[in-house]
Amino acid sequence: MTLNKTHDPARRSWVESANAAGCAFPIQNLPWGVFSQGGGAARVGVAIGEMILDVSALEEGGLVVPAPGRCVFGAGVLNPFMALGPAAWSKVRGALVGLLDAEGGRRDLPLVAQADVVMHLPIFVRSYTDFYASREHATNVGTMFRGPENALPPNWLHMPIGYNGRASTVVVSGTPVRRPLGQLKGAGEVLPRLGASERLDFELELGAVIGTGSGMGQPVTTAEAWEMIFGFVLLNDWSARDVQVWEYQPLGPFQSKAFATSISPWVVTREALEPFRVAPPAREVDLLPYLAEGEDRNLDLHLEVALAPEGQAARTIVRTNARHLYYSAAQQVAHHAISGCAMEVGDLIGSGTISGPIPESCGSLLELTENGKRGDFLQDGDGVVFRGWCEGGYSLGFGTCEGVILPAPVAP
Repeated sequence: MTLNKTHDPARRSWVESANAAGCAFPIQNLPWGVFSQGGGAARVGVAIGEMILDVSALEEGGLVVPAPGRCVFGAGVLNPFMALGPAAWSKVRGALVGLLDAEGGRRDLPLVAQADVVMHLPIFVRSYTDFYASREHATNVGTMFRGPENALPPNWLHMPIGYNGRASTVVVSGTPVRRPLGQLKGAGEVLPRLGASERLDFELELGAVIGTGSGMGQPVTTAEAWEMIFGFVLLNDWSARDVQVWEYQPLGPFQSKAFATSISPWVVTREALEPFRVAPPAREVDLLPYLAEGEDRNLDLHLEVALAPEGQAARTIVRTNARHLYYSAAQQVAHHAISGCAMEVGDLIGSGTISGPIPESCGSLLELTENGKRGDFLQDGDGVVFRGWCEGGYSLGFGTCEGVILPAPVAP
């Protein structure tokens, strides 16, 4: 792993709110997002304390030049910048840290308050794939439906399992989620019926954003896959469990997952997360060489889920950590590409539900309620809030990923 001056825990910013204890967005973080103010055009910026540094304006003024002769921040989306590759990402990060530094920085920079803006989807999502990379989650769900002796499918310990989701319904945090319609068939019913999902769930996940792609027919190593990742977001893969149980055999999830996926508005860069890399869980079988990792690429990322029923205060119901993932994001990407599948700028890779070893660390209501035996699924009006942060010489946060459940539409 590579640390540099941007990771120095002693570094401070002239933006005072960035230096507060427990601040999610200190100078060592600088996550990327897209915002607008007063109905204006979408602009690219980085979070610093309670403020946003308008990087689109910096490029317009010539203070930051990621690609001479080109405007990469004018489109109001991160894809053109991500396509420049890791060297450009690191160069711009270093320049921004220098401008914001308490000693030697510039104090005439274009800042706006986070409280005064609207946040937008930070990337154009080219495609979306969701994995099943938490052993605890896979074991809990498998035990529930197949019994403890057959909890994990035979292939699970040998490769990351995933499915291709829908990019069209990936939305930014704060976008309401409408309860989906779908085919339902209860245990005592002879025929299916069309209705609103009665078992609507959240899934606590980490999303990897692909910044540079790979060609069709071109496998990549885990080291190359790691370099392709621009950064990470919190991700909620909303799931209709009753639709899922009727449709998933033989080809897996479809409509039960297609109606909405929420991501946090801030993309925390891979470079910012370097100090928080940790080893993966112990393995009981050797992986094939293409999935081998010579470095630790799991993340020591604390995660929480809070549930806020309509009219009530939010209450934390899940505390877990992304370090429990059995397969890292780099392994997920390497497996995705091994067949020759082309990876492209803006691809979103979901980790699958992140669960830990104790009941309170389960990342879905399916697990927390034992499929409804010990509690309810999401009700209309419920709000769900994800939070994520790392702790070391400083705090480094992801902000929140939020959504409120709206009633289902009228069935056609």
